[in-house]
Amino acid sequence: MDHEPTPMKGLLSWLPALALSPLLFAQGVYVRRVTPRLPEAPGDRSGVSGGGPALNLLILGDSAAAGVGAASQASALAGRLVEELMPDFKVNWQLHAESGVTTRDLIGRLEGVAGGRFDVAIVSIGVNDVITGRRTRQWTAALASLLDLLESRFGVRHILLSALPPMHRFTALPQPLRWCVGLRARRFNDELLRFASRDGRCAVVSLDYPRDPSYLAPDGFHPGEPAYRHWAAAVAASVRQLPSGAASEDLPA
Repeated sequence: MDHEPTPMKGLLSWLPALALSPLLFAQGVYVRRVTPRLPEAPGDRSGVSGGGPALNLLILGDSAAAGVGAASQASALAGRLVEELMPDFKVNWQLHAESGVTTRDLIGRLEGVAGGRFDVAIVSIGVNDVITGRRTRQWTAALASLLDLLESRFGVRHILLSALPPMHRFTALPQPLRWCVGLRARRFNDELLRFASRDGRCAVVSLDYPRDPSYLAPDGFHPGEPAYRHWAAAVAASVRQLPSGAASEDLPA
């Protein structure tokens, strides 16, 4: 499956399906054409850092998890999260993320990754499901399959799902397209909370981003480095609140 390094391609697929106005479709075409295509952050995607109890950490997702908008992995989600956790844990971490993937795509990618044993999985997924027209029930069905895979293939004991970002603030999207996408993202987040409550195998990390232009990358769509720092701090706080015994003595096989 072809995936561009920008999620704008998906805007064209769901706008007609939702019977939106010609104006919105035209805006989707325009955004795809003019939005800069930022690369995934360069740098290590696995490592061991810190001291203390071993914490085997799996970080998964789409372009935001891959660090698009950051200068390096050290200043993206993975690097900032490890930095936050290493005073308390010996963090053995892996990052598996790719721009453009939906939840179903991520499952396919993970099926090609060697299994292991992980204490905690951090999952950032759903933006591309929003813009490619997935229904919320399709998305949550895919999430359930993803949780199944994380437990069976990777032995994950605790799963944290990151809430979708405030897409109604994405300056890359002109109005009224931004409003429409933001509304879908809010609906997805509402369904994510209900899903987590029903499923019982995961928790949601909700984020409250300040209205600060620096929290967006230059493309107006992906996180800026301050947003990655803010996001990592919130995820780290959720990791520390997990039940005692979240960390283990064993490294992934």
